[in-house]
Amino acid sequence: MFLQRTIIISVIISILLLNLFNSVKAEEKLFVIRQKGKIGYINSSGKIVIKPQFVMGSDFSEDLAKVKVNNKIGYIDKTGKFAIKPQFDKGDDFSEGLAVIVLLTKFGYIDKKGNMAIIPKFDYAGSFYEGLAIVNVKGKFGYINKAGDFVIEPEFDMIGPFSDGLARMVKDNKHGYIDKTGKIIIKPQFPMASDFSEGLACIMSGDKCGYIDKTGKTIIKPQYPMASDFSEGLAGVKSGDKYGFIDKSGKLAIKPQFDFASNFSEGLAGVKSGDKYGFVDKSGKVVIKPQFNESGMFSEGIARVKSGDKYGFIDKSGNLIIKPEFDFANWNFPDGLALVIKGKKMAYIDKTGKYIWKEE
Repeated sequence: MFLQRTIIISVIISILLLNLFNSVKAEEKLFVIRQKGKIGYINSSGKIVIKPQFVMGSDFSEDLAKVKVNNKIGYIDKTGKFAIKPQFDKGDDFSEGLAVIVLLTKFGYIDKKGNMAIIPKFDYAGSFYEGLAIVNVKGKFGYINKAGDFVIEPEFDMIGPFSDGLARMVKDNKHGYIDKTGKIIIKPQFPMASDFSEGLACIMSGDKCGYIDKTGKTIIKPQYPMASDFSEGLAGVKSGDKYGFIDKSGKLAIKPQFDFASNFSEGLAGVKSGDKYGFVDKSGKVVIKPQFNESGMFSEGIARVKSGDKYGFIDKSGNLIIKPEFDFANWNFPDGLALVIKGKKMAYIDKTGKYIWKEE
């Protein structure tokens, strides 16, 4: 009896450990690599987890990655095993349990088992977001749900993703906005418009840019030849031939004085003076003097910059934490690593600049 109980306990422990291992495996972040022209995957330590063998491969999304074999698209799990065998002409990443695929020029959707969830019948189809996906039928755009039913009939010349509860659409060359039922909230009337950001959308009237709220009310009258979306409460605008920043009331927060200005991120915005880029804070104070050929957005306290023709990274004080030596560098460090290219060879580095993996 004791021996039998011991065996049962051992089996239970083994099952629990196996489940724990599988759970850890599923949560492990894998990164795409290229070796001798083939695509494989490493973990965050630089260890090859899936050997390079594919013609093409994407990042993992919802624990599956799109790969190409013999000119067909399939999907692998994090062990490298095919979860869905290669059979599609084209395919997209999984989003909300479904992935767009293409068969004989028509777009449809599959589930994670490879079952056809929505048969290919669309001329274009986008990924699902918040239960809805953009599709095109005979040149007109609408939205479907996960059953493949139209929630918003295809009647628009263009339609965008939902942002702040509204989607930008185009009808008869005019931009307007609809809600998730397809009801027109702001009638098509603008020659150009952006998605809503922080409750406001940049629109164009005539040849000037201004801002409206979600009811269509003009909050900041069209007066700028160029304007960007709001980010962290401020938006870059062009007045005359210089760029500055306004707040949501339309008041100038930073007077126009720069040759270009990007959005704020983590309290700093890239600005251009002459032919060099630096960074200002929300008071307009120059925190990092213009000295770079390009500047990126800050993420986790780090920003990509270009010096000469090489990319590196700085901190919020402007200190070079990774010297410019790369021909290409990803703008941030998703999951702790950044993809870089040096001399046509790809590699991954960590936030200290240490190489985690290099292409041979």
